[in-house]
Amino acid sequence: MKIDAFIRLLAGTIVLTGVALTVFVSRWWLLLPTFAGLNLFQSALTGFCPPSLLLSKLGWLDRDGVIHWWGRSADNR
Repeated sequence: MKIDAFIRLLAGTIVLTGVALTVFVSRWWLLLPTFAGLNLFQSALTGFCPPSLLLSKLGWLDRDGVIHWWGRSADNR
């Protein structure tokens, strides 16, 4: 999976979870999709994306932007 698709999937999941929690729990959960939207906005302007930084530090993101879940296999290194 490419990092761009993963970021869109992650943001969509956070937004839908925040909306569901807003409907069923409290209006304060609107802060969650707001945070996701602000993070998408700032990452488009600055190029800094915390999830991609975390995946890189875990060694799951290669130079081509492809995610290798649970690390790269021995033949891909």
